[in-house]
Amino acid sequence: MFALQPPVMGRSLRVLAALLAYPDAQLRDDLAEMSTLLHAERALSAPRRAELDALMEAIRLAEPLRNEADYVELFDRGRATSLHLFEHVHGDSRERGPAMIDLGLTYEKAGLSLKEGELPDYLPAVLEFVSTQPPREAKAFLGEMSHIFNAILSALQHQQSAYASVLAALLELAGEATRPVARMVEEPLDESWAEPVVFDACSSKGQAKPGQPQPIHICRSTAGGNAVKGVSA
Repeated sequence: MFALQPPVMGRSLRVLAALLAYPDAQLRDDLAEMSTLLHAERALSAPRRAELDALMEAIRLAEPLRNEADYVELFDRGRATSLHLFEHVHGDSRERGPAMIDLGLTYEKAGLSLKEGELPDYLPAVLEFVSTQPPREAKAFLGEMSHIFNAILSALQHQQSAYASVLAALLELAGEATRPVARMVEEPLDESWAEPVVFDACSSKGQAKPGQPQPIHICRSTAGGNAVKGVSA
């Protein structure tokens, strides 16, 4: 992602960023070094480092394909655990695009660049950026995101995921308390983004299928007659 020498606390942030990334072979190879860095920097409390060690050990011992599939299911199939921060702030609103551009410009002004295909609001990328900032600024930056961290933390705890330890660690670095956040009932992202079946109705929600009653809407035409805007099936 980025390649600048991190200040104090920066190494811990980079380890947390790596732990939230896709658990590929490179990550598994780096786990021992990541644990060493966490314990050497001591930016996190001993109990929190022990939780992260447990997560790293679970990743190390897991069958790789199963572990990778579980990661995708956890972080890519639901909004509550999404690692794209603006999903929690803007959702699908128009504000999301400009916010992405602004964040990308922030990286550019700092002399940093994203990997190809990586979005600015992807949490591991955000943490890589924060890791390059002086400790006071880094802590303040994390504090501004604490409400999102708490929301993701609550969702991960609900699923009894060991990844909750990473979000708890971020809150600790921010100097913020962990607070439970009420869960919102949601549909999986792949369902909410699904396209309606062609010719099976005009919409996947609220539109009757062929063979079912369908509302008729009648309005007066400019020619003086009545125009039918819908038809009964």
